[in-house]
Amino acid sequence: MAATSSRAEAARPGGLGLRARSSLALRFALRELRGGIRGFGVFLACLALGVAAIAGVGSFSRALTDGLSREGTTLLGGDAAFSLVQREATPDELALITAGGRVSTVATLRAMARAGSGDTLNATLVEAKAVDGTYPMVGAMALEPAQPIDRALAPADGMFGAVADPALVERLGLKIGDAFALGEAKLVLRGLIEREPDALSTGIGFGPRLMVSLDALRASQLLQPGSLVRWHYRVQMSDPSALTSFVDNVQKGAPQAGFEARTRDAAAPRLENNVRRFTEYLTLVGLTALLVGGVGVANAVKSHLDAKRGVIATFKSLGAPGGTVFTIYLVEVGLIAAIGIAIGLVVGSALPFAVNAAFGHLLPIAIVPSLQPAALVLAVAYGALIALAFALWPLGLSHDVPVSALFRDEVEAGGRRPRRIYAVMTVLAIAALAILAVLASEERRIAIYYLIAAASVLVTLRLVGFGIMALARRLPRPRLTEARLALANIHRPAALTPTIVLSLGLGLTLLVTLSLIDRSLTRELTSRLPEQAPSFFFLDIQNTETDRFAAFLKQQAPTGAVEIVPMLRGRLITLGDRPAESITPPPEFAWVLSSDRGITYADAVPEGSSLVEGEWWPAGYAGPPLVSFEKEIADAFGLKIGDSVTVNVLGRPITARIANLRQVEWERLAINFVMVFSPNTFRGAPHTSLATLALPGGGDAAVERVVSRAAARDFPAVTAVRVKEALTQIGEIVANLLMAIRGASLVTLVASVLVLAGALAAGQHHRVYDAVILKTLGATRARLVLAYALEYAALGLVTAAVAVGAGTIAAYVVVTQVMKVGFAWSAGAALGAAAVALVLTVGFGLIGTWRALGQKPARILRNL
Repeated sequence: MAATSSRAEAARPGGLGLRARSSLALRFALRELRGGIRGFGVFLACLALGVAAIAGVGSFSRALTDGLSREGTTLLGGDAAFSLVQREATPDELALITAGGRVSTVATLRAMARAGSGDTLNATLVEAKAVDGTYPMVGAMALEPAQPIDRALAPADGMFGAVADPALVERLGLKIGDAFALGEAKLVLRGLIEREPDALSTGIGFGPRLMVSLDALRASQLLQPGSLVRWHYRVQMSDPSALTSFVDNVQKGAPQAGFEARTRDAAAPRLENNVRRFTEYLTLVGLTALLVGGVGVANAVKSHLDAKRGVIATFKSLGAPGGTVFTIYLVEVGLIAAIGIAIGLVVGSALPFAVNAAFGHLLPIAIVPSLQPAALVLAVAYGALIALAFALWPLGLSHDVPVSALFRDEVEAGGRRPRRIYAVMTVLAIAALAILAVLASEERRIAIYYLIAAASVLVTLRLVGFGIMALARRLPRPRLTEARLALANIHRPAALTPTIVLSLGLGLTLLVTLSLIDRSLTRELTSRLPEQAPSFFFLDIQNTETDRFAAFLKQQAPTGAVEIVPMLRGRLITLGDRPAESITPPPEFAWVLSSDRGITYADAVPEGSSLVEGEWWPAGYAGPPLVSFEKEIADAFGLKIGDSVTVNVLGRPITARIANLRQVEWERLAINFVMVFSPNTFRGAPHTSLATLALPGGGDAAVERVVSRAAARDFPAVTAVRVKEALTQIGEIVANLLMAIRGASLVTLVASVLVLAGALAAGQHHRVYDAVILKTLGATRARLVLAYALEYAALGLVTAAVAVGAGTIAAYVVVTQVMKVGFAWSAGAALGAAAVALVLTVGFGLIGTWRALGQKPARILRNL
């Protein structure tokens, strides 16, 4: 009676205020939840999965960036660092730097290390690092066997000490105490590097680390005019609080020096940028999983309301208005969503601790996992908005449906739409979700593109589902009874076709996209290499040795193609009338301003380039300096013919006017540069040359080893880079990255599988009803199983076809427009998607069908 009185009170217009009405809705929602949350398993799993992904990724990323900030001084090797390329700091420049505090000098370069002699000579590319006696000022160097770094590098018996990465020892076949050479310097291996505190600040190299003293580097004769050596001056501040003013004073005191300055607050900017980008991607993956899960939310809510027809009918028959019914079930769904979000938060919060415990020893820095309120709040907001956006529409359907229609739905289902207010509320929830995604993203342009793409795919898949139903409705009826039944099930009222296509299609689309990107990158790095790429790059060829080195290459590889061009390094200071530091470039072109660039000069258009605007300067040009700029980069920075650019080369600012724009075929790996100057610009400037050797047919490994050994023997100061080895390393990095991305993207596929399973489970009561009626009319279990298998197989194949098409388009855009490489389609990706779709749809479908076929007819027939 009390419950009846409450319902009657709720039914009277104005009988209850908002607070009382909310209290009543909460009481009824809690009363219904006492019976359990059966049917909401997929709802909870999808929300928990997506929230956990977003919370975990955000928390771990924050812990990693906090670690970078905390260890900034150690990673940088000091509070501040000033870098120069191709030259050392002058006494005046060094005086400005040493005014800040204690200074450590480090030089880095690529070079060739050699062991053995004659036919047993072995040479390999190394990332050499020369340090002074104060290294490391911050952090600790760990060696095996344990010893101080200055003792390990000290000279003894006419040989300099050296320590090396274990990979170098393996390549040269060395052991502790063995002798080898770097340039003209004789070295003895004293230890293996176990930990290098500032390794991250120098980035990823193409060879193993070799560490020597500055005296050993000078003895190597590698420090020639124009040699590609980077000099780093690390400063441990006497007054750390004066860091900003100190850096400004150095920059203002030596404006022409061309220093690349970094501070402890940005010790590894490239790594931090990569962490941010990867975090951005993984957050979008988590959001994608939530979007897919949103379909499961809608299915679960609809299924729950279908199961509650009798309860809703009772509410309405006692006079409860539609708004009260809506509020009761909105509160109930909200409580269940809160449970799912809470589970996701717990898992996401624990993820950084679990990753650190399992893989902390593999991370480049030590991290201190902790709860990150901002990441957790963002995950909660995403989860709540997803649940709200996908639940409002099915919840709104119960508002205006008469009691008779609710009862009649047991045998008759029709399409309905909620009243306008619920449609508006749904739109507002979706808009809030989109705004949150954009505002929470550091790359808002990418977030906007993602939202457009996600909306397009969701709408497309939904339309495809309805299109399949419309097509099935118009197809001629097959003569085979099982096929006719399967076709009818595809377009029947309340068919699962749109849900299956939507839930499974998004996950498969993502997998196809990643597979095709992987295929395209692999093809770009391997199959196209023999046709276009040179076999070797040779660096640091002195001008006096250029002719002799060219003759050497012709002797070693008479059929090879040799190209030699002059090379310098320069840092862009101004573009047009704008200082480089005031320019915010597009993300894909940020590398142009991030450090110094290789530059050259030429009388003619370089091979692999084509002139698209302007005119090339005549041979022997002697006027004001001119420069040719790569067109795509010029467009990105708003440069045009006639604009001027200033480049700092060897401490001198060089200003040149843009005479023409070139289109460069970077994928050929030929010698090419962003900027090519007129030859008179660098007349008399010290520099080295860069050479390539392209062997016929892409070269032979044995021939390449002979050329590499001979070059190391006759030209110890020249650095040889085997292109295949370099591309293999790049390929391994790309492969590992794609594997990590693909693994993370499985979250979306798992969500898709959960939603698919939930959708098929939600439709089980229709299957039970059909199976009982058909069995009563004489259908056998085998014929029903075959009919349902044909239905699910058809839906799986169509979903796979849609996923392959959408994934191909997405991969093509990413590969050709973002990565700027050739697109390669893979039949394996298409067949794999089809196999996954068939296994999932047919497997889950037949599991549910088998249960439906086992139901007793009496329970169903009794209610007809």
